[in-house]
Amino acid sequence: MQSLAYVNANRIYSRIMELGEIGKTNQNGVQRLALSKEEKEAQMLVKKWMEEAGLTVYHDHFGNFIGRKEGGNPDLPIVMIGSHIDSVRNGGKYDGIIGVLAGIEIAQYIHSNNISHDHSIEVVAFCEEEGSQFNDGLFGSRGMVGKATEEDFQKTNDHQKTRYDALKDFGFGIDPARYKESIRKVEDLKLYLEMHIEQGPYLDVHNYPVGIVKGIAGLSWYTILIEGTPGHAGTVPMNLRNDPMTGAAKVIQAINEICRSQREQQTVGTIGIIQSFPGGSNIIPKAVQFSLDLRDINLTRKKKVFADIEKKLQVICQEYGLTYKVKTNIEIDPVACSEEIIEVFNTIGKTLAMDIPLMVSGAGHDAMLMSEITDIGMIFVRCKKGISHQPEESATKEDIAIGTEIMLKAVLQYI
Repeated sequence: MQSLAYVNANRIYSRIMELGEIGKTNQNGVQRLALSKEEKEAQMLVKKWMEEAGLTVYHDHFGNFIGRKEGGNPDLPIVMIGSHIDSVRNGGKYDGIIGVLAGIEIAQYIHSNNISHDHSIEVVAFCEEEGSQFNDGLFGSRGMVGKATEEDFQKTNDHQKTRYDALKDFGFGIDPARYKESIRKVEDLKLYLEMHIEQGPYLDVHNYPVGIVKGIAGLSWYTILIEGTPGHAGTVPMNLRNDPMTGAAKVIQAINEICRSQREQQTVGTIGIIQSFPGGSNIIPKAVQFSLDLRDINLTRKKKVFADIEKKLQVICQEYGLTYKVKTNIEIDPVACSEEIIEVFNTIGKTLAMDIPLMVSGAGHDAMLMSEITDIGMIFVRCKKGISHQPEESATKEDIAIGTEIMLKAVLQYI
């Protein structure tokens, strides 16, 4: 591969390490939930780096944190680069943040070399991509494209604080009552680019430093509530129970079997949260609630899988004398990346004497929502053993620099 001539690999990596100290956990991971004091501290540090790169920094009313470099013709659509700096609970140092720091590095190169450009550039750290605070991710990008609802602002966190109040209390002039002013239109953006760690093992197994994303799997987040008859753990015979925990266990097992039965196992289903009410060790619960995360690049197949899950849910609840409710929290269709941007990435790869694979993303990204209003392009960076959302998450300085270089050369073609 040809040597990199554009980006400062040491600067990017040292910034990753510095940010990793904010919200650092005992396991050497990162816990930086959206709109928390840790994220605010991180934003203040990133603000300094943005300003050093010649960006003017502001927040929109969805809490999106934005650095802007004005172009020669401000009326032209924006070239946007983004990702996020919030984390999952006890997550890693690289998820999301490398995309924001790549954007800042790109702006730094353009600023330091006095490169003129007609299109304005924006580097965005989207608000609550992970959903670890209010249990519904991709909020900032959903808001930016006009998909956020009044209900989204009234969702509460573990402390029963609404997102509306959290946004207002975060400062920086954010006023959620004025959120409609921050919705972008199709004509506002020329394209959106995002760099992210792969979060899977493909690049590591096949020894590729980076990959080009051709499409992103659609995702659905559900909350399933199963209700039965509460009772004393010692006095109600097993054959007379309407136990929602037993029903929930059967349904969860069925979800696993249904997803595994699909050809090539392209549909993935995950239960990440289980709650029992009232939650005593000596009480047959009245209700059990659990989350379901369902993803597939094929929308028709994903819908069929969910229909099969609902049928099984109905059968199991009928068998055990239970009732159920299903609430849809997020529903996002699969999206395709721009073929033109894919070709631009490919061509840049050839100039670097690199063979870059095309990939499908099983993880959701802000790019999914941005595709509603503009063309999108994504670069994946190899992460060690495909581990992500864990303290052990890791990517090399060299791979991150390669991804940033490809992104930069693409941006230079579009501005």
